[in-house]
Amino acid sequence: MASVLAKKKGKKREKHSLTDLKALGQQLLASRAHINNLPIILAFISPNSPPQYALESLLSLQSFFTPLVPELPSSSSSTYSNPDLDPEFIYRVWLRSKFDDFIQSLTDLVVSPQSDDALREVVLDSIMEFVKVGNAGKFQSALYHKLLRAIVHSVLGVNDILLDLLATKYFSYIDVCYFTYISLEKQARTLEGKEDINVSPDVEKNVHPRPSCVEMPIVDAHAHDAGVHEPITFEIAVKYPQSQQYTMIMLSLGLPNLNILRISSAQVLSSRDVSKKMKLKFSKAWISFLRLPLPLDVYKEVLVKLHQAVIPYLSNPIMLCDFLTRSYDIGGVVSVMALSSLYILMTQHGLEYPNFYNKLYALLEPSIFMAKHRAKFFQLLDSCLKSSLLPAYLAAAFCKKLSRLSLFVPPSGALVIIALVHNLLQRHPSINCLVHRFHFKALMAFLGQACCLTMGRNGELLV
Repeated sequence: MASVLAKKKGKKREKHSLTDLKALGQQLLASRAHINNLPIILAFISPNSPPQYALESLLSLQSFFTPLVPELPSSSSSTYSNPDLDPEFIYRVWLRSKFDDFIQSLTDLVVSPQSDDALREVVLDSIMEFVKVGNAGKFQSALYHKLLRAIVHSVLGVNDILLDLLATKYFSYIDVCYFTYISLEKQARTLEGKEDINVSPDVEKNVHPRPSCVEMPIVDAHAHDAGVHEPITFEIAVKYPQSQQYTMIMLSLGLPNLNILRISSAQVLSSRDVSKKMKLKFSKAWISFLRLPLPLDVYKEVLVKLHQAVIPYLSNPIMLCDFLTRSYDIGGVVSVMALSSLYILMTQHGLEYPNFYNKLYALLEPSIFMAKHRAKFFQLLDSCLKSSLLPAYLAAAFCKKLSRLSLFVPPSGALVIIALVHNLLQRHPSINCLVHRFHFKALMAFLGQACCLTMGRNGELLV
């Protein structure tokens, strides 16, 4: 049935040339008497339409709806409950339904990979313009939520131009980011419920454990420090259904400048208040995101980015303690990736983790010298062993473990081990006995033998 309707619509579109379509749009804008042109023009806004036709229809309908949107009733309004309503109200309810169809068509067009990239950019700008003016001059969050939901549930690729356009053109606005956080939090809850139902036992083996101590939302936010606005970007993709686009949106948000798309002056907050609210939303966003059952490759990528792109902007970084300690307990390369963030929480935020050095010791295996992030791991290892408060027995244990590893690792790894052991001996003189252990008798015998080999009977030096 759907295919038959599509064919009929296609035949209707074929009857009109581009010139006819432009004339229909001009008539619609000129007089209400031509209001029946609206459904005809609307039929051309489709991924299957030629780009020129879709663009011409878009321009006509945008010009028609823009001044009318603030005056239209809500989508929930109905004329069926009272047949004696004012005809003007019935007309506006009908216009509202057509406007909703128009927005749905634009949304389908902008998330379609088949559509022309230039056209999709124009469509995105049109949708965001309606978001700006669609709620009596206030931010139209419901319309924006529909857009994000369509992107999340689409089949767009990680490097799709739509995600890049959304990030570069609109994520610099505070209100856009704010409502993005709220919308993506809802999406996170939806995805979390669906993932719990749909994830198979085989997939669950590759999914990280969820933190249980926090209840927070999702998003990539702006971290506002008073007067400091540094952009942060992320490059992560979730490969479960309906998660990839969501993740890319979340991880594309940066720190916005204090620009506001559309908000009244009475609602403008101070820089400090904005910073506090955005940090809170940023924190809630990330916690909700981390509660999703991420695939192993995405999970690793998150751990790599966490210490630089997330922790500095959280309202309370300690809220990641469960996630990071459980990641660190997994072992292998996952523990290596969690080490950076966990080290920051321990040294800068007062996290106590008694098993830290035991787990770090267990990571010292020959395979670590072939890991992708081995350079960062050895830097952190050196930093973790730098403290003068480190007990001598721990320093000695690491020194011996590293020395044994030098027999099994590649030459480049052995050079790293030499540097690490040298630093340990320099920082902890009490363990120097590990490399300078000579018994007195053995030392005297060695010196006597050396003396006999180098001195003649009459005491002359033998060369």
